[in-house]
Amino acid sequence: MLANFVVEQNTISYYACATQMACFILFIISEFFILSAMAYDRYVAICNPLLYNVIMSPRLCHVLVGIPYLYSAFQALMFTIKIFTSAFCGSNIISHFYCDVVPLSPMLCSNSQEMQLLVMLFSAFNLISSLLVVLISYVIILLAICRMHSTEGRKKAFSTCASHLTVVVVFYGSLLFMYVHPKSTHSFDTDKMASVFYTLVIPMLNPLIYSLRNKEVQNAFYRDFKNQYNFLKVLKAAERMIGELQAEHLQRPNQEDRRVPKGHSVEQVLFQYMGIREKPQ
Repeated sequence: MLANFVVEQNTISYYACATQMACFILFIISEFFILSAMAYDRYVAICNPLLYNVIMSPRLCHVLVGIPYLYSAFQALMFTIKIFTSAFCGSNIISHFYCDVVPLSPMLCSNSQEMQLLVMLFSAFNLISSLLVVLISYVIILLAICRMHSTEGRKKAFSTCASHLTVVVVFYGSLLFMYVHPKSTHSFDTDKMASVFYTLVIPMLNPLIYSLRNKEVQNAFYRDFKNQYNFLKVLKAAERMIGELQAEHLQRPNQEDRRVPKGHSVEQVLFQYMGIREKPQ
């Protein structure tokens, strides 16, 4: 899919298109309900912290992960088999970045309206049911946070939900932008860009968003920025010192500069001058 953005002529085989569509449906639907399961996990962790290990047992965790994947696999197989066992007619050009049910449905010779109806019903159920679970969980979490008297407890609760809530807002925001806007402003090109956003951009952002809560990752970012800042300070000091040396050399070309002792390079003197013991990596 990423290669299609840079090549001039995009082609895909019949079976590769079916595989791509099945994988897309599988992962996009599972994402809905995995986010719902994670919202329930946050609810239990904040509202029932003492019973968390009892409620969120390994068996329940397996159920919360397994059922969404089984349900999404069922839908992926149903739509893929229903479309690719039907006859196609007309143009074989797909007006999209990847194979999906919506751009493939108009290319069917028959059952096109039935397919669009199924897509609308299942999409509405998947979006509304998963979003409802997320909203209910976070409303209860917000009420529980408002009842907390400890500032430290509120801060810890917000930090527990921050990464998941960020992913939920970005993911559902792009979907709502795509499906809940007036028909007068509806554009298929806009839908294509929104679909690329929630199929490519959000999955790439997820590891970064979730890993920012990790102390080791935060320390690594801090060290990297600190090293970059120190290096920029050294470069500015080097430019200033080189300018001074050049100006003095023009005035007294035969006099040795005493600021650079024997056996030391200009770089070592600069690091000592800036108070940096080691060279930034």
